[in-house]
Amino acid sequence: MKILAFSDLHTDLDQAARLVEMSEDADLVIGAGDFASMHEGLGGTLGVLARMNAPAVIVPGNNERLADIRVASSSVWREAKVLHGKSVEIDGRTVFGLGGGIPTTPWDWSFDLTEEEAAEMLEDLPEGAILVVHSPPKGHCDTSGSGDHLGSSAILDAIERTSPELVVCGHIHEAWGERSTIGNTPIMNLGPTGTWIELD
Repeated sequence: MKILAFSDLHTDLDQAARLVEMSEDADLVIGAGDFASMHEGLGGTLGVLARMNAPAVIVPGNNERLADIRVASSSVWREAKVLHGKSVEIDGRTVFGLGGGIPTTPWDWSFDLTEEEAAEMLEDLPEGAILVVHSPPKGHCDTSGSGDHLGSSAILDAIERTSPELVVCGHIHEAWGERSTIGNTPIMNLGPTGTWIELD
């Protein structure tokens, strides 16, 4: 399976158009959240991405509410599956998604989950799935510009419990492009440029 994965477009329509061009060779497209900027521009960004022909799964970032991304995708990008505490089967693989800022961010406009809420939603994560999260796991691909680890302990615990085949995330901009492993599970903080991932 050839996957094109990205995060944190933040209404960059030019980059969204580049991702559409790249996606011609993809078996699956993954968008790990933050298509909008503080809830603005979501429909326009998804409208550009809707030109993709490949199957797609997306999760809400902390810059768009779950209800908003469901409404926007149903009107402009119907082929994209919105995942938040749920999974979907694609070409024999289980893809599980969880969006939002985890743990909660300092911003009152942000779509966030507490660690407890995230842990509850991750209880249904099956073993060996592809895990798409907006927020990184604690201590992996999550270092801020000031050196703090801003990832989620609930996501870390879920990865340790279920050993996903792959984990992709975004959210912490300073960590874009970073990679790590937890056990045998590769972790990637994507960023907006588009990352190619091949799974046997």
